[in-house]
Amino acid sequence: MNNSIYHNLLQKEATLAVVGLGYVGLPIALEFARRIKVVGFDINPDRVALMQNGIDPSNELVADDFLGCDITFTHSLDDLKNVNFFVVAVPTPIDDSNLPNLKPLLSASQTVGKVLKKGDYVVFESTVYPGCTEEDCIPVLEEISGLKFNEDFKVGYSPERINPGDKEHTLQNVVKVVSGCCENSLEEIAKTYELVVRAGVHRASSIKVAEAAKIIENTQRDVNIALINELSIIFNKLKINTFDVLEAAGTKWNFLKFFPGLVGGHCIGVDPYYLTHKAQQAGYHSKVITSGRYVNDSMGFYIGKQTVKKIIAQGKHIQDAKVLVMGATFKEDVSDIRNSKVIDVINELKSFQVHVDVIDPHASSDEMIHEYGIGLVNETGIEYDAIIVAVNHLEYKNMDENDFKKLLKDGSGVFVDVKGIFKNKIRDLEYWSL
Repeated sequence: MNNSIYHNLLQKEATLAVVGLGYVGLPIALEFARRIKVVGFDINPDRVALMQNGIDPSNELVADDFLGCDITFTHSLDDLKNVNFFVVAVPTPIDDSNLPNLKPLLSASQTVGKVLKKGDYVVFESTVYPGCTEEDCIPVLEEISGLKFNEDFKVGYSPERINPGDKEHTLQNVVKVVSGCCENSLEEIAKTYELVVRAGVHRASSIKVAEAAKIIENTQRDVNIALINELSIIFNKLKINTFDVLEAAGTKWNFLKFFPGLVGGHCIGVDPYYLTHKAQQAGYHSKVITSGRYVNDSMGFYIGKQTVKKIIAQGKHIQDAKVLVMGATFKEDVSDIRNSKVIDVINELKSFQVHVDVIDPHASSDEMIHEYGIGLVNETGIEYDAIIVAVNHLEYKNMDENDFKKLLKDGSGVFVDVKGIFKNKIRDLEYWSL
């Protein structure tokens, strides 16, 4: 075998493994498998069985995406023993106290450590705070493998930039940030990723810089959305439509076009907490980022409360009210319900004893019950006092005012359009949006 891991991968004399086959790991694994030999590893045997049959458990990819790929899907550690290049793409969630939960990442590091050999490469893709790879993950790799970092094995970091449901900004056409523990490893890692990323790679100066670059991408979006969410609360009090204001302000060339909404999911609603945690450890209490998180985390309760106020204003007893919530996933046209802020809207309504029905053509009712203790209804009822379009699924965008009227008691009631997609299209109903 050649000294170059890139060369050996290209000649199929070496194998690459992707550890963690969620919405990030699976597309990377399949893309690499079109050029080189790949092992796709996941600890969940049910998910592995689906992928062995050409089914993506995240519902992002279709059967054709699995064709022509040199890949073995497995949940067995034995299948990782001959692997030379590991890509770790496991979730990095937060716990109930909004602190980083590194358990999946450290567990994956232990898994890799058990099969790590001299000359191997490990690249982490999970979003973490600056320093996590070197301070938290590498010591685990060393301890479990008995090998010495830099001397026996190399480590890099290349943050994922997968956007669920986005068919335009895909792995191939978004520049990939890569980093390595030395100049040689950086070059080997960069060339390996250049096999699958047509847009090219950006070689970061260090692992910490690559980690920081990723975490500020989502923190920047979070803070900007928080500003717009706060403005929408102000404009609501001033009886001005937020979207009208944004449309007017957006005519200036340098106005940043962000919109109000629920900020959930496992990126924007999570990553800033990793950064504020690390800042705290470094002796700095973040103010702007923490304030932005507070605003965005409170928007679900705000929407629920505003809906209740509108129902009461129509002279109805709130305990007798029925509300239909349309959409439960964390964003439009995806099936993922993790960290969906729609649940905050539902819980706020339920705290007023409101009867709530939730529908979603993409989400799984079983998953909803498991995650939140709230199931989905298969059929919408009628005689609702309010409808909340919480997620902009395509199925809802194609509906009109008459469709909604049929669901409401006596064809009238409150219509809450969280993202403002029905602005100027609702004439008869009591309309409200952020």
